[in-house]
Amino acid sequence: MKFFDRAAVAPILADGIKALALDLDEQQHTQLLDYLALLFKWNSVYNLTSVRDPLQMVTHHLLDSLAAVPSFASAANVLDVGAGGGLPGIVLAIARPGMQVALIDTVHKKTAFLKQVKAELGLTNVTVYTDQVQQLRVALPFDVITSRAFADLSDFVDWSGHLLADGGQFIALKGVAPPSEQERLPARWSVSRLQALKVPGLDAERHLVFIAKSDKTE
Repeated sequence: MKFFDRAAVAPILADGIKALALDLDEQQHTQLLDYLALLFKWNSVYNLTSVRDPLQMVTHHLLDSLAAVPSFASAANVLDVGAGGGLPGIVLAIARPGMQVALIDTVHKKTAFLKQVKAELGLTNVTVYTDQVQQLRVALPFDVITSRAFADLSDFVDWSGHLLADGGQFIALKGVAPPSEQERLPARWSVSRLQALKVPGLDAERHLVFIAKSDKTE
């Protein structure tokens, strides 16, 4: 598909949301479609994603991120590290409007896009930072820090651990979940749970990796 055909994309999104049993209202459906339209438009200039077909964007990006939404049910303050084009952060902010979502990326053109999305969609629960996560300092630490295909798990935890609240957890969105990455985690961290995800219309492995403070003392 060379152009954004909203009429073709909308039913695929709606069917996927139904398959995931997510309770999203009409406004949220509209916001997700508006976000996808912006991603498609800006991608031609800013190269935000290698997926360029809007129909593929629905499954590979929107539904892929929406499949993780139930795991953030108890989160109130979330940070998306290496947010890129806004996945999963923007999708989380739309699906859970009562949750505060911060997105951080080092690339100015990507954060410019995220700020445009925030403005056009009226996402008052979104904050955007242009910085290295290692340098970020916030008044209120995050109860969940997430990322999607951002970095090796050990780097992800090492670089952003100072921003996690006591009792908080990391939730990394991964394709496969290589044991080697889990084994390289810093000593005070460990994988508390590994959850396989089924994304409607996507025949590929998807996992959530939950990481928390370890009881190990070594």
